[in-house]
Amino acid sequence: MSLSHTAAEYMLSDALLPDPGGSRAKGLRLELPSDRLLKFVTVGLPLFLVSLAFAREFSAGSQISCFSPTNFTGKQSAYVDTACWDSLIHHGFNAEGHAVTKSLWALKVFPYSLLVVAVLMYLPYLLWRYAAAPALHSDLVFIIDELDKSYNRSVRLVQHMRKVQQASTEPERFWEEYERARRERYFEFPLLERYLTCKQHTHSLAFIYILRNLLLLLFLAATCLYLVFLHLNIFFQDEFSCSIKTGLLQAEPHIPLFIPCKLVFFSVFQLISLSVGSVYVLLLPVVIYNALQLCQWDKGLLSVYEMLPAFDLLSRKMLTCPVNDLNVILLFLRANISELTSFSRLNAVNALREATANKQDIDTVIDFMTLLAGLEATKPKH
Repeated sequence: MSLSHTAAEYMLSDALLPDPGGSRAKGLRLELPSDRLLKFVTVGLPLFLVSLAFAREFSAGSQISCFSPTNFTGKQSAYVDTACWDSLIHHGFNAEGHAVTKSLWALKVFPYSLLVVAVLMYLPYLLWRYAAAPALHSDLVFIIDELDKSYNRSVRLVQHMRKVQQASTEPERFWEEYERARRERYFEFPLLERYLTCKQHTHSLAFIYILRNLLLLLFLAATCLYLVFLHLNIFFQDEFSCSIKTGLLQAEPHIPLFIPCKLVFFSVFQLISLSVGSVYVLLLPVVIYNALQLCQWDKGLLSVYEMLPAFDLLSRKMLTCPVNDLNVILLFLRANISELTSFSRLNAVNALREATANKQDIDTVIDFMTLLAGLEATKPKH
């Protein structure tokens, strides 16, 4: 056997992908990096700020300071603080001099409302995890496995073609058979290609992904509107007039009609609300961008695999409206590109193909491997 044939044999044997040592299903990412970042920020930020607020409440003690009359004892002053904190009702007068009341209860429940916000932000993730992730996981495992197997089949086919070409006494007859086999699609991978084509006609994953982003967008907008409402109506009311002339104290003449009080935690709640609101406003374009990803195809990955024989999902114009399950799968294949071993190999071959002068002679991985095997000298030029 000549040195060139021996070198070609080693090159083709090295091109084969090894069998994965463990189950690749455990390492698959079922969330896009941007979705993972959104989940971490939208859920983690309110929980973190609420924990700081509760820590300050437990360490600082009373959250209200009322200015009781000087003749009140310590126990009476403590009672005033407790009664005004329990009621949180501001008593005042309007422009006509009529008595009006304004409830400040939203300040008391503000930390708990942020807990509700965190739970709401987690709901879209739960929807995706239980409604879409299992089906997506099985799709990714099958497609990644089939893409790697398709690459290995192509390399083995090249090995077989090389042996047949070496044993052939009529080189021109060999290339005629090769061209006829390509025209009649003997090299196609019908299972994988038909599976991907079938995914163009299903929309369950795309629907759930869009619904997830719409819910997240709705919750973000609702939270921002809630914080705006608090700032316009309550978060400028750090001082209020409290009335304790109720119950047994209603007829006591020495108790004043109104007692001025000040909210100690007011500035902290203002800072928390501004932080949450500003971050959520900045996240709104990110959510919109995630939803709009389905409006265009990610053709980069499939275009690399078109180097495989008869894998021409793109060139045959089979890609129609991008809002379908196949486009969602392509997005997650891109996120799991490290699990797709054949992609890096084919990407390198694609780069070499782009740098080759005679590009018309290298249009599939079979042509490229044939070129490496030293068969181009006998291949007829077109």
